Amino acid sequence: MADVEPKPVAPAQEEVKKTEEDEEAAAVAEAEAEVTGVNFEPVVKLEQLEEIKNFEEDEDVIFKMRAKLFRFDKAGKEWKERGTGDVKLLKHKETSKVRILMRRDKTHKICANHHLSAELKLTPNVGSDRSWVWSAPADMSEGSPQAEMLAIRFGTAESANLFKQEFEKAQKANLELKDNEKEKEAEPAKESA
Repeated sequence: MADVEPKPVAPAQEEVKKTEEDEEAAAVAEAEAEVTGVNFEPVVKLEQLEEIKNFEEDEDVIFKMRAKLFRFDKAGKEWKERGTGDVKLLKHKETSKVRILMRRDKTHKICANHHLSAELKLTPNVGSDRSWVWSAPADMSEGSPQAEMLAIRFGTAESANLFKQEFEKAQKANLELKDNEKEKEAEPAKESA
């Protein structure tokens, strides 16, 4: 007798059976969802805040430019990027003191925040005409005052030079305010003597 081999089922027929089964299963799942009427609503309803405070409301922007900020990590002896965003020089409306503030682009987290005192000295960064380095004795970007060595890099050398001019102008304004305050404190002492 001749051996008769069973005919294998063509792969195309198997695929047709599987897709029909998949379609049936999807239709059953859809029908069950309609019958149960499951509706998910949020547990907590979020309200839109009318006004978001960033503590810059009492200050005027006297300088604003896009830059990248770095800090020097003493332990690793290397520069680490702190963030990219707009660096601002802000003048307080009442006290007229000027501070530097920089926030990261997307998160708006503060990466530089300190007053521009006379002790701050901008020095050119080695090998770049677009960046400046300075040491801040009390940077408040992390919440508590910390001494930080910071470097800032701009897109062009002209932008970097403009930043330096505004930075030094703000330092002079803060120094004059400090001198005026000392004179006002000294006047009552002279009158009482």
